[in-house]
This record gives sequence, C-alpha cells and structure tokens, in this order.
Amino acid sequence: MSRAPWKIKLRIGPRVVHEEAASIDEALRDLRISLVAVAEQAPGESTSALFRDYEPVQQVIARGELKGPRGARGGIDVRGDGSSEAWTGRVTKAVVRQQPGEDAYQALERVLTAK
Repeated sequence: MSRAPWKIKLRIGPRVVHEEAASIDEALRDLRISLVAVAEQAPGESTSALFRDYEPVQQVIARGELKGPRGARGGIDVRGDGSSEAWTGRVTKAVVRQQPGEDAYQALERVLTAK
C-alpha cells in the first residue's frame, strides 16, 4: 500500500481534518475548495480577549497546512475578514509575498513548486 506524498491538515475553528493528496496540484485544489468556503462565511467581527480587542484581520479563523516531499511545508491562513495569507515553514512561519495578479493560493503554489 502506497502513501500519498502530500498531507493536508485543515483546522477550521475547533475541528481538525486530515487528508492526503497524490500531487501538489491535487493538494492545492483541495485546500482551496475547503478554505474558500470558510472565507465566504467569515464573520468580519471584532472580538475581545484578555482586555484586548482583535480586529477581524488579526484573527485566524481557519488554517490549511500542507506537508510534502523533501521537507516542503506551507499553508494558508483565512482571516476573520475573509482575506487569505500564504506562509511557509514548520516552527517559524514566513509570510509569502504575493506577486501582482496572484492570490494567496497561487503564491503558495509558486514557492512550494520552486523547492
């Protein structure tokens, strides 16, 4: 039995879902489908915790993580305002800067396929 080279972990609120994909294209497609649905329903409301207010853009309401061959790691954070941000890394996360015309998913694909 062969294992898929790409592992997907989706954290949506308190729920965690694990999936596998045979290719980077399949993994990114599954990630996009799951997280775009969450972004469309983003509450867009501020919250308070520990005597501090958090604007929607400061809140991560969902996170999709990819783990692939040769140490490739990255993911997408969906913010409370519905925006998305790509990142790479395992322990320390580095934001992936989007190039003109790119969305977060295309930016993540660019950096993960360059490895």
